[in-house]
Amino acid sequence: MTHCPPQNTRTVSQLARLSGVSVRTLHHYDEIGLLKPAFVGSNGYRYYGREELLRLQQILLHRELGLSLDEIRRVVDTPGFDRATALRGHRRKLVAETARLRELLQTIDATLADLEGETIMNETSMYRGFDAATRARQDAWAIERYGKWARLGIETRDEIMQSWTPAERDAHQAEMAAVFTDFAAALSEGLAADSERTQGIVLRLHTVTSRAWTGPVGRGGFLNMSETYAENPDLRARFDRRVPGLADYVTHAMRIFCVEVKSWPRAA
Repeated sequence: MTHCPPQNTRTVSQLARLSGVSVRTLHHYDEIGLLKPAFVGSNGYRYYGREELLRLQQILLHRELGLSLDEIRRVVDTPGFDRATALRGHRRKLVAETARLRELLQTIDATLADLEGETIMNETSMYRGFDAATRARQDAWAIERYGKWARLGIETRDEIMQSWTPAERDAHQAEMAAVFTDFAAALSEGLAADSERTQGIVLRLHTVTSRAWTGPVGRGGFLNMSETYAENPDLRARFDRRVPGLADYVTHAMRIFCVEVKSWPRAA
């Protein structure tokens, strides 16, 4: 060993100041094998290079997402771990969380305006931004089931909906709620899934869904959506609480639509 550190490295004190992580914590990460320095001088000084700085960034990002140190070590030490892929995953989660926090801020502002007599807050807006955990579970389920195409779809949806105003978000939510209210009514009245009225509701569902997409949802994507309604535990439970059998009814109606419609809707 030598006293001369490699070029472009930082001491543990410098890395602590740069990252905001204490020297004691960096020593602990070294001791448990989570973040080893690139080089240790004969004087015992630790030196960290670019690779270690990037690894520390991954550790901190995973800590922000609630993982334990043992869980983080298993993730970053997994053979084939790809830093760029991991960062895209972090970005997707942070985009979703940013959108949720923005919604919560808007909810607080609207509530304050209501309490102070400036405006009257509608009931739909009162709880906007609170159901992030359910949506996160649904997104994770879709990605596990459909892979990268689901991830790209979720990212696209989130980016588009981020640009919407609170009024546009409320209108979209109200439209979706109306569609499923009509599905529930059709099932309760005993209408067949292939009836003209029920197929008209499916067309409305396609129209509303396409507004949160780059264009009209394609036949394959709409078919995947029907499978999600049938098989995602959260969605299935929500539908069937309204009317028993609603999840299967909606799924069947959507599948009929995907098969029977010859001229696929081109405009949302």
